[in-house]
Amino acid sequence: MITGVIEGTPAQQVGLLAGDVIVFADGAPFQPVQSFRGKVGKEVVLGLRRAGAFMQISVTPVEIEPNKMFLDGLKASARIIPANGRSIGYVHVWCYAGSVYQRTLEHLVSESPLNGADALIWDLRDGWGGAIPGYLDLFNTRAPTMQVTDRNGASQLENVKWRKPVAMLVNGGTRSGKEILAYGFKKYRLGEVIGSRTGGAVLAATAFLIDGGLLLLAVGDVQVDGERLEGVGVAPTIEVQADPASMGPGDPQLNRAIAVLSVA
Repeated sequence: MITGVIEGTPAQQVGLLAGDVIVFADGAPFQPVQSFRGKVGKEVVLGLRRAGAFMQISVTPVEIEPNKMFLDGLKASARIIPANGRSIGYVHVWCYAGSVYQRTLEHLVSESPLNGADALIWDLRDGWGGAIPGYLDLFNTRAPTMQVTDRNGASQLENVKWRKPVAMLVNGGTRSGKEILAYGFKKYRLGEVIGSRTGGAVLAATAFLIDGGLLLLAVGDVQVDGERLEGVGVAPTIEVQADPASMGPGDPQLNRAIAVLSVA
């Protein structure tokens, strides 16, 4: 079952949706990875179950480059959603494994079209973690933003801030450093945390191959403001369940965030 579709990928371009169940690939029973092995750049016909109906969609796989894929997905996700006479900005941070993602987010919210939005939806659902608590400083309204111009006349913003309403989206795929961001966002009341409880998987781990399986062994404990989030996670301030297996087309968590911010 597809649990998420990253913007800009072949899956998104051909219209695959969260909740779709891939049954066949080129007429054979679907197998993760194996069904696409040796088929990069070649069209593959997928047989899907969607909302009780069967359909076929053709897709052309590409070679996986995770960091590039997540960064391109972040950029491609940025858009304006009109609602109730207001402009709601939206951006999905699929990965925080490197400061380049936060720098890219800062650039996106400081440039058109997001900088003109009335409010912002910060989507941290699914993907990879890696965030550090300092990323919440983006929403610290008590610090200045600087525009720095070098000798050649090139300018860039430093210490970028978002000073308008913001909401965060989370779910069970919000893990690791993203959970620390969700904890701080909620505790310090930066905005509503909307969705379902985060994964409770904060600790870094080392991977070991064992008899064809994989063991992830935690390498250190983490407490956040004295609290242990491991196995607990962060509860949203507004709970909206969204089970891809039953929800079909649509995104109730995103829709709730739009509704909240469009009347703020």
